[in-house]
Amino acid sequence: MTRPTFDDIYMELAQKLAMRSHCVKISVGAVLTKDTRIISLGYNGPPAGTHNCDQEWPETGCARDRKGGCSLAIHAEENAILYAAKNNLQIDGATLYVTLSPCLACARVIFTTGIRKVVYLNSYAAYKGIDVDEGVEFLRRFNVEVVKFQPST
Repeated sequence: MTRPTFDDIYMELAQKLAMRSHCVKISVGAVLTKDTRIISLGYNGPPAGTHNCDQEWPETGCARDRKGGCSLAIHAEENAILYAAKNNLQIDGATLYVTLSPCLACARVIFTTGIRKVVYLNSYAAYKGIDVDEGVEFLRRFNVEVVKFQPST
């Protein structure tokens, strides 16, 4: 049996976390690590204590905001970062594993919180049908390492 890399382990966990999402549109998972240790987890969906979109609106999901996005959703990477912040965990220099590359808004949060590396599985631009991954470009412009996940096996 081949010994899995940490990248393999963390991305597999992010994929499993995505399965916890209550979002009707897309399921995304995130794992925040530092020095080969998991410091926080997240998946996309509404804030705790509000509605679960797949239960409240199983056909359509939550209402759209003026820009066409989910009105309730917190993105997976935001949830991981918010949990870490709420629990006073240091994330400066951390690595984020996420099943969908960050949108521009999440990229700004990632940069501001000092995360130094992002490993993503799928392209947000491809999912949205747009020509450029703005979040990835933003992060790279400001020297955050961003790599598309490649399994080792």
